[in-house]
Formats: sequence, structure tokens, C-alpha cells
Amino acid sequence: MYTPASFAVSAAEAEEFLQQLVAADLVTHTDSGLDATFLPLFFDPANDGGFGSLRGHLARNNPQWQHQPTGEALVIAHGPNAYVSPGWYASKAEHGRVVPTWNYATAHIYGHLTVHDDERWLGQLVRQLTDRHEAGRNKPWAVDDAPAEFVVGQLRAIVGIEVAISRVEVKMKMSQNRPDGDFEGIVAGLEADGRADVADLVRKHHKG
Repeated sequence: MYTPASFAVSAAEAEEFLQQLVAADLVTHTDSGLDATFLPLFFDPANDGGFGSLRGHLARNNPQWQHQPTGEALVIAHGPNAYVSPGWYASKAEHGRVVPTWNYATAHIYGHLTVHDDERWLGQLVRQLTDRHEAGRNKPWAVDDAPAEFVVGQLRAIVGIEVAISRVEVKMKMSQNRPDGDFEGIVAGLEADGRADVADLVRKHHKG
């Protein structure tokens, strides 16, 4: 991924991005060409100093898992993103040499893909995914709230996938290349557009 130095992140920030990842595109190249599926994922950090893995599941009827990848799999994940108007820049009034842009956070995650067709592995995965997204609700739903035989039937309809991460490329394009005078206008403009999430990242990565 093309990443100018001003948009690169530290190893700690890359780890934080992975911890917050909830869904992404799994892309594989096979003898049949490219396959891609958007799916929820669970990040499992490594205990041995490695990058860890991403775990998820595909519908059994999805042919992607049946095609052996040639080389590594690629997971493309996106964080907050938003349009940035040149009208927000103080430098617009100074010289007018400004253009629109887009602020975004994204990651390309590479690794070896393994398919899991084991009920116990899948059962643990769907419980982890469910517990993560039900946490904080007044009455969180749990997998075991459903009848056991129904759960078994649902697990038979999916297969697990695991990407053992070999490298991670994270890019945070958050106006770091703009002069300090434009910073306040960018933040105010994003907040006025209802994009406080992106504004917060602009503040976090501002070098001024």
C-alpha cells in the first residue's frame, strides 16, 4: 500500500487498529482469479511476539473457501473516513491553491489462510464474535440462548477461516500534510458535518 511517511503509524498504533477491527474484506487469489468476501472478524493477538491472527467464517455455500489461494490472503479493513473541503482551510484565503481531499484510516493485512471445518472451533468463534458485539446491551443475547440443535444446524452451514498474520500495513491519512494554520478549520468542518470520529483522529495525529 502506498503510504507516505506522514501517514504511517507506529507498531503500537497498528496493534490498536487490529484490536478495534470488527469486519473487513477477505481477498484471495486463486487459479480461478480473485475472490473477495466482506465478513466480521475477530482479532486474536499472538502470545509469542508475532502478529496474531484474524478469525471469521464464511457461508459453506460460498466457493471462496474451497479455492486454495496462490500465495498470501489479503484482508482490507477500513476505519473512519470523510470528505475534506478546501473551504475549511485558512490557506484558501491566503493563496487559493487548495483542492478537496479525503481523510481515511485503512489497513492491508497479509497472511496464510487456513480453513476450519470443525464444530468445536466454529462454536468458540461464533461465541467470541457474539459476546463482543452484544457486550454493553441491557439484555445481551448469547449463542446458547438458542436451542442446541438449532445452533448445531447453523454451525453446519458455515466454515471457519483464519489468517495467520505475516505483515500489517496501516495508513492514517488525517491531514498531517496540511500546514498548522489549516488544522482548526479541518476539525471544525468535520464536526459540523457530523464526523466527530474523523475529527478526533485529525487531532490525535496533528503534529503541531
